[in-house]
Amino acid sequence: MKTLLRCFAFLSALCTSTVFAEDWQSVLAQADGQTVYFHAWGGSPEINRYFQWTSKELKSRYNITLVHVKVSDITESTTRLLAEKAAGKNSGGSVDMIWINGENFKSMKDNQMLAPAFVDGLPSMQYANTALPIETDFSEPTEGLEAPFGLGQLVFIYDQASLQQPPKSFAEMLNYAKANPNRLTYPRPPEFHGTSFLKALLIELSGNHPDLAKPVQAAQFEQITAPLWQYLDAFHQVAWRGGKQFPAGSAEMLQLLDDEQIDLAVTFNPNAVYAAQMSGNLAESTEVYAFSKGALTNVHFLTIPWNAQASAGAKVAINFLLSPAAQSRKGDTHVWGDPSILMPSVLSGTAASSKPFPAIAEPHPSWQNALEQAWLKRYGS
Repeated sequence: MKTLLRCFAFLSALCTSTVFAEDWQSVLAQADGQTVYFHAWGGSPEINRYFQWTSKELKSRYNITLVHVKVSDITESTTRLLAEKAAGKNSGGSVDMIWINGENFKSMKDNQMLAPAFVDGLPSMQYANTALPIETDFSEPTEGLEAPFGLGQLVFIYDQASLQQPPKSFAEMLNYAKANPNRLTYPRPPEFHGTSFLKALLIELSGNHPDLAKPVQAAQFEQITAPLWQYLDAFHQVAWRGGKQFPAGSAEMLQLLDDEQIDLAVTFNPNAVYAAQMSGNLAESTEVYAFSKGALTNVHFLTIPWNAQASAGAKVAINFLLSPAAQSRKGDTHVWGDPSILMPSVLSGTAASSKPFPAIAEPHPSWQNALEQAWLKRYGS
């Protein structure tokens, strides 16, 4: 009986594999010759070069032309898609594939702006590391509507040659800023790194209040964020340029750190320091670290809009970006260094040895916009 059951299981798996292969061959045939307009952040030379390599690989392997549409904030793309939705443009859309997560994903999901669930049909998903939070996005279930692409953690970079003991908490950061005026800052919200800085700060100051995991409510928002504004009022008085100006993003912070204008830079990629060192943008003495209680952590994703012109090409491009070869290159600290979402056993090079810092979960997506609007109201002018 056991032998019969094993045979049945084997035949079932074989049939499933055969159907899967036939379905994927159909996708490949549809994708042949398509042009995929890929909207993604364009603020990093290392990332841009990686997507240039991706474009060449897709062209040579699948005859797909990948066009990287560089945006400073992915909200630019979601706003465009909202306009197409409102205009009833349900086919022939301007965006075929988008690098996304958090609030932008929830907005697209709530407004039915995503292609039908496609992730389970990607051959490369068999290599995904299910120990990572790849099925939720800022606590929102992904439901196969977006494919995991990489792991992000909010960490800090400092120069060991000039700073031997960096602050290990936001409380220590404020004390350091008071003792060393004009040496610390953070990116200006609503830039992604700046908003992430606010969220991480709020989590520490509130003791990771349980309401942060729920949709934001006005009454709780005022109460929970009161210590945040008190902290920032004090921090800005002693921050870089007196808290009157803020860096545009992580790239500018790295430049300011390299120019010795500030003592800490923030990044959402723990391996960014190594890529910057290799390109000569940071000194060899720089190092990355997380606060004692861990790092704000999320997975970033790739998805396809509901009205994509080249949805088959987008699926093939996403599947390639999730392949062990592409994820190993992406995770290479000499290339990009973005931590992989695949099992380490299928990776090669430095991508296989990269270990994340202890993780702190993201708040509910609704907190992001609420924090950004409150920050702009207080400090944006």
